[in-house]
Amino acid sequence: MSLKDRVLFITGASRGIGLAIALRAAKDGAKIAVAAKTVEPLPTLPGTIYTAAKEIEKAGGKALPLVCDIRDEEAVKAAINKTVQTFGGIDIVVNNASAISLTDTESTPLKRYNLMNEINARGTWLVTKYAIPHLIESAQKSRNPHVMAISPPLSMKQKWFSPHVAYTMSKFGMSMSILGWSGELKQYGIAANALWPLTAIDTAALNILDKSIASKARKPEIMADAAHVVFIQDAQTYTGKFDIDELVLRENGQTEFDHYSSVPGTTDLLPDIFIDDEVFERVRQLKMQAERRRSPRL
Repeated sequence: MSLKDRVLFITGASRGIGLAIALRAAKDGAKIAVAAKTVEPLPTLPGTIYTAAKEIEKAGGKALPLVCDIRDEEAVKAAINKTVQTFGGIDIVVNNASAISLTDTESTPLKRYNLMNEINARGTWLVTKYAIPHLIESAQKSRNPHVMAISPPLSMKQKWFSPHVAYTMSKFGMSMSILGWSGELKQYGIAANALWPLTAIDTAALNILDKSIASKARKPEIMADAAHVVFIQDAQTYTGKFDIDELVLRENGQTEFDHYSSVPGTTDLLPDIFIDDEVFERVRQLKMQAERRRSPRL
């Protein structure tokens, strides 16, 4: 399957993972609404909705740059309506926009707490709320509609909460919405899935937190390729999943991953947070299976 002529509404698509997902879809000839706040490049965060739109067009897609603060209900409604007016509907919603602060409770100002929860949990819910009528129309036209959140598996272990309670609450809020929508929207044939990286991803936001991590991270393209695999799955049956990028790709036959590394040849990639030991064990098993298939039989 291809995403040709499919309409994607992607929040936070001016850079990073959101832009990578948009560019992968553009290669198929998709139509992409770039919903983000940045209209002028920032010193620490390069990329705007307009530069992203140019890259999407160059990659083979059609782009609609939209100034949209997903904390603002009227802005969200206007962006959704403009997308439908321009492209005729919406088939895929990618809730990528996110705010982060890996701080403990005493070190987290209320303003930062509000920002994370308003963008991550509330923003994801708000964008999807106003997209649902159009996703239902997409399903009625057999266009395989999907909702995705870039959010982690719902692992209720203390270690994922105690270092950064506010951030975890906001990201798990996104994942809880996915869990709920997978049931709520199943009657319409709309899929709802989450996607999260196995390792740290080299983005401008990550470099603000810690520049040293980049050399042990992967490029956003691994998330884009994994998202593409999810989007071409049957929306009526592939729903309620909390996917991990490398697992999705390995389970669909991919065996080479070094090209995703920010520094090719890196063997000590930094695991992302919210990844339980069972996930790493599953990756190890799939690696062993792939190696056995490559090895000649004695």
